[in-house]
Amino acid sequence: MLQAMFAGVSGLSVHQTKLDVIGNNIANVDTTGFKAGRVTFEDQLSQTLRYAAGPNANLGGQNAKQVGLGVTMGAVDTLQTQGNLQSTGKQTDLALQGSGFFLVSNGSNVYYTRDGSFDLDSEGNMVNPSNGLHLVGYTADKDGKIDTTQTLDSKNEIQIPVGTLTAVKQTENATLQGNLNPTDPAGTWTTSVKVFDSLGISHNLTYKFSKSALGGTPPTGATGQWDWTVSEGTTSIASSTTAGSSPLYFDTKGALVNTDPISLSLTPTNGAAPFTVKANVASISQLAGSSNVTTISQDGFPVGTLQTFAIAPDGVISGIFTNGQTRTLGQVATASFSNPAGLEKQGGNLFNVSSNSGLPQVGAAAQNGRGKISTGYTEMSNVDLSNEFTNMIVTQRGFQANTKIVSVVDDLLQEIINLKR
Repeated sequence: MLQAMFAGVSGLSVHQTKLDVIGNNIANVDTTGFKAGRVTFEDQLSQTLRYAAGPNANLGGQNAKQVGLGVTMGAVDTLQTQGNLQSTGKQTDLALQGSGFFLVSNGSNVYYTRDGSFDLDSEGNMVNPSNGLHLVGYTADKDGKIDTTQTLDSKNEIQIPVGTLTAVKQTENATLQGNLNPTDPAGTWTTSVKVFDSLGISHNLTYKFSKSALGGTPPTGATGQWDWTVSEGTTSIASSTTAGSSPLYFDTKGALVNTDPISLSLTPTNGAAPFTVKANVASISQLAGSSNVTTISQDGFPVGTLQTFAIAPDGVISGIFTNGQTRTLGQVATASFSNPAGLEKQGGNLFNVSSNSGLPQVGAAAQNGRGKISTGYTEMSNVDLSNEFTNMIVTQRGFQANTKIVSVVDDLLQEIINLKR
């Protein structure tokens, strides 16, 4: 009979723990990225009064006689299911759709979270403003390239310095395209292109093409020749007679025979570094149509300041500058685990690696099973209030039933004591 009392006491203990978990779930129903807990029970050791016996020639088999010694808590699991997404309209708020976690750092340790309530601090760092932890990710180089194979640590923090980051690119290549009419009475054509030096200062170059008689040592197949000169203002920079240069030669079909680019060496007087511009002329033709050679592209641009940014579903951060240029600044990293339920809660919506969670598989979002990122949303708690209230009622009844066991056994023991009277 005392066994029944101890069984009832064990029931009170585990139901009390379950109520604690349910209370915590309900308290965090509005906590961003919160993952609900779940308690499972197990029966304790059973006392065997008689072992099972198999059938024989005279009797059939007999089952074992066992009396259970109560209940114990099996586990408190974390339910890593998807929470609903809530629109915030804030471009720094991020939510993961699917598996995975954001990586955040305090400068020495990395933690994992589903809470994507991020903002930019005064230095342009992307942080969780509630605890100051930095968002971890990949940083692009000056050309906007990202190496996602690098190993991330607590120092790889995302920074988006809006209003302070500048971008400038010196021109290296230009492309000319169009036609030079060999029967044009003027016999000349002029076009210009704006290029930029290392300081972002522009230089207006003028290309002049002049029809001339075939001379010198033309390449095989050449039947037409155009000389060229390039100048900046009144200063001549280069011409087809410059050492290492040659005129434009065309064949009988009007196609360019020598397609090497026109290479110009410029030495700015404003303190910028000397630079070379290669003009691609392979698309210039010599046909009977009107002359219309023009510059269709050049790869330099003036100084611009980072004005705003956008984050793609794969976490790539694109910066938009005041000069109209767009450049990749970095990429938000995410981590997945073979057993995310095995992560240990650290408080503050943070998780840490445990011996049963597996190692983090870190990489870009929307790859290798990791979820994609939604910008302007946060993930709500996955607590289901209807389910929690139902569990609370069932747990309350279980707790009450176990108290009855204890009180009934106590009454029976009192009756036994009264036998001496």
